[in-house]
Amino acid sequence: MKNPIQKIYTEVPRTYEILNHTLTVGQDILWRMRAAKTVATEGGTLWLDMCSGTGEIAASLSRKARDGTTVVAADFSLPMMQKAINKPESKQITFTLAEVTHLPFRDNSFDAIVISFATRNINTSKTNLTKAFQEFHRILKPGGIFVNLETSQPRSSLIRRLFHLYVKLTVRPIGRLVSGSDIAYAYLSHTMRRFYGADELAEIVLEAGFSEVSFRRMFLGIAAIHKARK
Repeated sequence: MKNPIQKIYTEVPRTYEILNHTLTVGQDILWRMRAAKTVATEGGTLWLDMCSGTGEIAASLSRKARDGTTVVAADFSLPMMQKAINKPESKQITFTLAEVTHLPFRDNSFDAIVISFATRNINTSKTNLTKAFQEFHRILKPGGIFVNLETSQPRSSLIRRLFHLYVKLTVRPIGRLVSGSDIAYAYLSHTMRRFYGADELAEIVLEAGFSEVSFRRMFLGIAAIHKARK
């Protein structure tokens, strides 16, 4: 039986990307490009796009990959993955169904792992999130990097209140109108306003065993890219 979050993601693949682009005024495209560039700059020959969804970052990685590099896209939602498989870049990507806290990969396998706009879904509890980060740490090679792109909480209380108001007024009503799914975008609206700030998330990454954790806030702090090394 699907867990509730899996069920949510069976309802939104068709409109998922266009809604992301619309609600962020296209900024999510730039943020994903930055996350993919961070991975590609580090080099290595085996990259994992975890919780790949419709495969936007996996596709970007495949375009940046040098000869001999393998890009793996993993997700627990078959409908989302089917959307990714339809992309032109899919021929250069290896797809696998996987649950984030029990990954089917050997220890010390990957040079880099990237996750985008899915960490909030793992955060059913801090324990669950830490467990997922520990799995990433397990399957990374020594010296490998973990890149996390996610919404965040602005440091300014005024900007944070405006951000929360924008999310409340747009994400659920527009998401419901375009996708036809009220539950999916009610859930996403809730998680965006409840997720950790960049400093808090960095601490959780450290607790999972990573070192050299740094982050870059974007667009007044409503999103952040974290980079950590094993």
